[in-house]
Amino acid sequence: MLSSKLQDALNEQMKNEFFSAYLYMAMAGYFQSEDLPGFASWMRTQALEEMTHGEKFFNFLCEAGGRTDLRPIDGPKNDFASPLATFKFSLKHENFVTDSINKLMDLAKEEGNHAAQIFLQWFVTEQVEEEASFGQVLKNLQRVEGDGRGLLMLDQELGQRTFVPPATE
Repeated sequence: MLSSKLQDALNEQMKNEFFSAYLYMAMAGYFQSEDLPGFASWMRTQALEEMTHGEKFFNFLCEAGGRTDLRPIDGPKNDFASPLATFKFSLKHENFVTDSINKLMDLAKEEGNHAAQIFLQWFVTEQVEEEASFGQVLKNLQRVEGDGRGLLMLDQELGQRTFVPPATE
């Protein structure tokens, strides 16, 4: 059973995950308009991943006897100065998501909700991977800044990413 406080926090995080998908689709649109289809594909894949994260929260709320509350999602930022600026922005966003997940874990521990802690542990681990992934692309962009050939090579590399749904527990 979920307390109303934990249920509310889980619903808020579900909204954050769906917002992340919306944000990364906006970034995909930016990259597409800049003729960087590999970057656009990478962000579309990221958006799909975030949708599955939102669905995981939805499913957990239902299975744990809670009530889902689909909340309004604000419009994301749509314009960016450069690929580098886009990835700086996205890494800051992932830092925000990590902080939100950690606070949720703290609440689940405080309330002694072991099921929620086990559920959230997957996200704690996932956020390490997310920040590393965005951080690596950011480092590569910093290395090639100003070199169009390097940007095109990175675009080709990022276009190779494919969506792999998370394993079911």
